[in-house]
Formats: sequence, C-alpha cells, structure tokens
Amino acid sequence: MRRLPPLNALRMFESSARNGSFAAAAEELFVTASAVSHQIKSLEEYLGAPLFSRSKRKVELTPAGDQYLTAVRHALDEIEIATERLMTTKDGNVINISVAPNFLTRWLMPRMSRFQALYPDIELQINASMGLIDFNKSTTDMAVYFGNGEWDDIEVHYLRSVLLAPMCSPQMANGLHPLKAPEDLKHHTLIYVNKRKYEWEDWLELAGVNFTHTKGSLQMPSSQLATAAAQEGLGVALADVTLTSRELASGALVAPFDIRLDTHKAFYLVYKKHRPLTPGMLAFKEWMMTEMQAGIE
Repeated sequence: MRRLPPLNALRMFESSARNGSFAAAAEELFVTASAVSHQIKSLEEYLGAPLFSRSKRKVELTPAGDQYLTAVRHALDEIEIATERLMTTKDGNVINISVAPNFLTRWLMPRMSRFQALYPDIELQINASMGLIDFNKSTTDMAVYFGNGEWDDIEVHYLRSVLLAPMCSPQMANGLHPLKAPEDLKHHTLIYVNKRKYEWEDWLELAGVNFTHTKGSLQMPSSQLATAAAQEGLGVALADVTLTSRELASGALVAPFDIRLDTHKAFYLVYKKHRPLTPGMLAFKEWMMTEMQAGIE
C-alpha cells in the first residue's frame, strides 16, 4: 500500500511555495488562508519536518521544503499531463468554442455548413463571449480573440487583420446626398461604437477629410449593432470588410470608398498553451485558418 500524503495538501504546498504566500495560494485555489495554513501544518506533521519558515508578510521554504518541492512539482506536472491526455482522447470530436457575438453571427455562422460538410462527425459547441478565457478553469477548448495578439500563457494563431471602411445602405449611398467622395459624409449621420470614436477620427484623417461637424452622430454599444444600424439606413458605420463580406456581396451594404483603416489589430484563434489538440480541435484550427486566409466568400 502506497504511503502518500493527501493530494489537496500537496496542491496547497506547491501553490504556497510558488506564490510565496498562504494568502495568495488561498486566492488561487478559492479557499481561505486559514484552510491553506491548516493543510500545510497537517502536511508538515505527516512528514515530520517543517516545510516553511513563517513571518508576518511572507513564507519561505526551508531546505527540506525546497527539496520536497522539486519532487512534488514534478509529480503534479506528470498528473496534469496524463489528465490532459486522457481528456483530449475522450469526446475528441466535441469542441467547445468561445467567440465574440459579431464574429459569430457575421463570419462563423454563415460558414459553419461548410465545416459540417467536411467534418460531419465533429460537434461544435459554441458560446458567444466578449471576455478573455481562463483556460485553466474553463471547459472552453478554443476561442477567437480580437486584439494585438499579446496574451500570456496561451497558444495564439493569427487569422486575419481588421480593416475598417465606411458602410451604409445602398439607398443612402445613392440618395439625396450621394456618397461620391469622402467629403460627402458631412451630410450624413456617422455611427460610432461606444468608446471607439477615434476610429472615425482616424479614418477621416486617412481620407484627408477635414470638417468640423456632420449631420449628426449615433452611438452603439458594439460593432455588430453599429453595422446593423447602417444596414437599416440610420447612418454610415465603420465596419470590418471581412465580417461584412456577405452583406457587401448581397448588396445589403455598400462600401462607397475604397479607403481602409488598418486598426493594427486582428482576429486570433487561441487555446491553452502546450495543450495537445484533439482530432476535432486540429480539424477546426486548420479549417478556420485556411478559410480565413483564403478569404472564401
């Protein structure tokens, strides 16, 4: 019979040593600091040796604790690797994906039938979310992020840069004040995304337009709603040319000026760092990167 200390106590020992604090370990493990202290004390009694020297502000490993930590960390790493291997082989054709609502409705959903036709045995479980994912605590397998690609502790794969251009309904583009030149925007309502008014300012500067005011402005809480408002004829919105490709192809939206603002941001496919990919995850990754890079409509 193996003589092993409780796994929970070992987890608290490793976290406390890594963070240099019982309180920090408690926050990481979602328990109280007193619970961590109690578990460490019980572990020390079990081992018959002190693992930490304690002070008011921090804890430090004793020589015995430092030696023990090396073995414990290696053992926990091996358990984690074995667990991930097992989990990636079970239900390997089910993928839990998190994407921003705008990306989901305007890019992924119109193309999902293509993926299903190629991989009928793979099930996509999709969650619409704007936030970053803690892959260590979430059941999410993969996510699509928007930003500069600088995130810690995740695998990041570039998909496509975000380029913005003015878009509106065809009736507005050819109406009473037709949009033939960028200066004509002064006769129209500009649709902003909340807290991103600078995008219109940057585009107007890029187009060489300098006027003090327009007919009016309309603010929306998201790019998705701003684009929808433009499609309804409420004004002119800046929209990403990739996400609106279907509306542009059908004529529901028009881009009157071929002047594109590079936001210096992009879409990225991300997942937990060093995670072995299931066959389903690998298939989805390769399909999405090929589809996005090829610009298939």
